Amino acid sequence: MSSASPADLVAPQESAGSHHFPPFAVSPELESEADGRISHYPESKRSAVLPLLHIVQHRFGFISSEAIDWVATKLGLEPIKVLEVVTFYPGFRQYAPGKYHIRVCRTLSCALGGSGELMDDLCKEFGIDRTSADPHHHPISVSPCGKYSVEFAECLASCGTAPVCLVNDDFYEGVNVAMMKKASAE
Repeated sequence: MSSASPADLVAPQESAGSHHFPPFAVSPELESEADGRISHYPESKRSAVLPLLHIVQHRFGFISSEAIDWVATKLGLEPIKVLEVVTFYPGFRQYAPGKYHIRVCRTLSCALGGSGELMDDLCKEFGIDRTSADPHHHPISVSPCGKYSVEFAECLASCGTAPVCLVNDDFYEGVNVAMMKKASAE
């Protein structure tokens, strides 16, 4: 049996968006927040995997192999058990998105409302090449400058106002390219 580290198993960590996020580092604040979350699961620390991964992604933009190792150690798990969670849930990113990450809903109502065309227009506007995008393993495409990234998302729960998008954690309805440019303007 191989003892591969998550670093050997996760997607390449560098992207054009990497410079917008701090490198993973364990601080006293991170330790304290993690310990607080773990305390909610006294019977099974393993149940804190999702909360800890959310903390890491929120602070560092994505889940690095170092973060996987830290979460595993913190919870007394093998790193592969944490990696299984990261790779199962599409909301966890294994590499840095752009500073402005745009998730475009692609389910039926949004598709009929033009989400496919919207994605094409966003890519053209921001210089993003999606030819290597893989919806299962590498769904995020990042602009060369690292400022923007896009990915398709499943239902964002506003079918009557299609197409809809999330820019980072902000929700937009009836979206067009001009709205996304304004939402991601500095």
